[in-house]
Amino acid sequence: MAAAYELFARNGVQAVGIDAIIERSGVARQTLYRHFGSKQELVLAFLERREEVWTYGWLSAEVHRRERDPRRRLLAIFDVFDEWFRRPDFEGCSFINVMLEHPSADHPLHVAAAGYLARIRAFLEELAGDAGVADPPSFAREWHILMKGSIVAAGEGDLDAARRAKRIGRVLLAQARASDQAGLALQRDVDRLEVGEVV
Repeated sequence: MAAAYELFARNGVQAVGIDAIIERSGVARQTLYRHFGSKQELVLAFLERREEVWTYGWLSAEVHRRERDPRRRLLAIFDVFDEWFRRPDFEGCSFINVMLEHPSADHPLHVAAAGYLARIRAFLEELAGDAGVADPPSFAREWHILMKGSIVAAGEGDLDAARRAKRIGRVLLAQARASDQAGLALQRDVDRLEVGEVV
């Protein structure tokens, strides 16, 4: 599993054959197939492990470690990304990579990868809710687009992609705050109308 994780994360799943995993791991072919009936099963196990290591063990843990304020936690994602993008072993997002390598929406690997991406959005939705954003699901989708875009830009060679994304993120947060404040003002007006006050 460790050998498959390293090879799949670095090279994608299509480019890595079973023979390369066997060679890297030193495990006999028969032993590998006793644990994983097919390469697809091995890729599914890799994606599950990727979520444990990358989504929860690294991204979520780092964001919570660095910041206590919920709004700053959202922005801290891009501080974590900035360090990641500058590492020589930056490998991009395995969930995106697997989904693109298997574009058919009903392919089991595409479905699995999309599910792991959805759980990242759930994490963002939780952060947005803690930050008091009025519409956490919609905001989480926008923030996730910003995250994924920065990863692709870093893959193109833009080492400052996370810093650019953070600047855009500040605008999104400011708009969310303005929207929240406008909503609160509207609700106060409605409350006053309900008790007979003139607005």
